[in-house]
Amino acid sequence: MSRSIDVEAAVAQAFRSEWGRVVATLIRTTGDWDLAEECAQEAFARALERWPTDGIPERPGAWLTTTARNRAFDRLRRAATGANKIRELGMRSLRGDDDNDDDDGLDVDPAATSGVADDRLRLMFTCCHPALSIDARVALTLRTLAGLTTPEIARAFLVPEPTMAQRLVRAKHKIRNAGIPYRVPPAHMLPERTGAVLGVVYLLFNEGYAASDGDDLVRSTLCDEAIRLGRTLAALMPDEPEVLGLLALMVLHNARRDARVDELGDLVSLEEQDRTRWDRGAVEEGVAVLDAALRRSEPGPYQVQAAIAACHATAPDAQSTDWHEIAALYDTLARFTPSPVVELNRAVAIAMAEGPEVGLALVDALDASGRLRGYRLLPATRADLLRRMGRTAEAVDAYRAALAMAATDAERRYLSRRLGELASS
Repeated sequence: MSRSIDVEAAVAQAFRSEWGRVVATLIRTTGDWDLAEECAQEAFARALERWPTDGIPERPGAWLTTTARNRAFDRLRRAATGANKIRELGMRSLRGDDDNDDDDGLDVDPAATSGVADDRLRLMFTCCHPALSIDARVALTLRTLAGLTTPEIARAFLVPEPTMAQRLVRAKHKIRNAGIPYRVPPAHMLPERTGAVLGVVYLLFNEGYAASDGDDLVRSTLCDEAIRLGRTLAALMPDEPEVLGLLALMVLHNARRDARVDELGDLVSLEEQDRTRWDRGAVEEGVAVLDAALRRSEPGPYQVQAAIAACHATAPDAQSTDWHEIAALYDTLARFTPSPVVELNRAVAIAMAEGPEVGLALVDALDASGRLRGYRLLPATRADLLRRMGRTAEAVDAYRAALAMAATDAERRYLSRRLGELASS
């Protein structure tokens, strides 16, 4: 049993660290995104079968890359349309390209060409090709390199899963039909891809900080990886204020991460969190990074969101939170990135600043518009405002609606507890 657990842990670690490299190598080799993902999945499944008896290889990434590449070769060999690819693979093999399993298969010296030394970040810049729409770039990179599922990406973009699946298929078709190369961009071409890369890192962090599915509310490994990528980006582009803004935003949110759940893993609302559990060193770092971004006088949406996070993180207690300032910042954010989610958050800030009745009117108008249909935090927000107003029966109905849409076990337990409190009041 212990050996099986060790293998599962090794495969899980390899998935986190090697998935992007394996897929990127196969995309570069075959030019087929679907084939690359499918063969990478098969390689990880093969690892679960073979490693318990053969042992965990010294270089798991090399083993997985070789296994996936061999699987792709076999599948192409069986397909009549794969003849040209077979010749290409054969030529690569004759050149010795396939013998170097440490090479990501993207360039002779990709780090020198792009100036991006970090493997994962370099692959993200490669994947975020400007020929695609920015949403397609972000979604495809999250799916291909970050390993997020299509349902997780769909929830991040607030679209139905079939819609997101179609977008991913269309993006892959465009790449194939237009012959868009999967190649590391040179350093001078990074700026045109930076916005999409920031979007990838931001959504990767969001999925970690507030998981869209599963047992746990927080997926710490995703948060940590996103912050690592943010720090790497900030070192690479220290004069880009939005890069600094995103890093500040993630660090400030992450400072409160441990207080978001109790010892049983149950959700704790911001208002009820034990602020002594907040990482004050991280708060100070986040504020300092934000100040450095703001000194450049080039405001952007990540800086505004970081300023909102700073308002929360620097308030000594819930009652001291400057909700008027937060509402004003959401007004600014709405001008940068008009979004019904921003409007919902603004309504909450106004409710806290001016009273729940004012906020509820805004939430109800947003609900009536249908723009947040299926968004689980809408009924949860209505329920909380109705509870604060003493409209218990309506709050119960809203909590039940929110419970039916809850994505994680932690959320379901929290909403069930609120329902129990109302029932006993």
